[in-house]
Amino acid sequence: MTTPPRTSATHPLIVHLCGEERLDRWTSAVPEAARRLARRFWPGPLTLILRARDDIDRTVTGGQDTVGLRVPSHPVAQALLRAFERCGSGGIGAPSANRFGRLSATRAWHVRAEFGDAIAQVLDGGACTIGVESTIVDLSTGRP
Repeated sequence: MTTPPRTSATHPLIVHLCGEERLDRWTSAVPEAARRLARRFWPGPLTLILRARDDIDRTVTGGQDTVGLRVPSHPVAQALLRAFERCGSGGIGAPSANRFGRLSATRAWHVRAEFGDAIAQVLDGGACTIGVESTIVDLSTGRP
């Protein structure tokens, strides 16, 4: 049996937050292990998978009942997220800046080379300091 290709409707986005305090806005339950990991590794390259609240649009979750949450450490990302926080959004759902199965972009020109005219703007905050994907920890069942 083959797995159907991921599409924008079935591939979840990662919701980027400006801080740990917004976890409850996106999740139906936050296990203590998730809170400990968030306190220790956020902001930074850690994505937590948790049970999504019922009112979260399933377009964001790729139709799943879980949501991926991350607090990036980059100052430009933090400034953008704080601005969204003031508007009441509390988060930005975004895909990776590379196509599925391709290397992660570490510079703005990598994103432009990967997507060309398919995207209107690239926010250039300089080169990534780490340059690797985030660690993903699924705590949607309460245990990693």
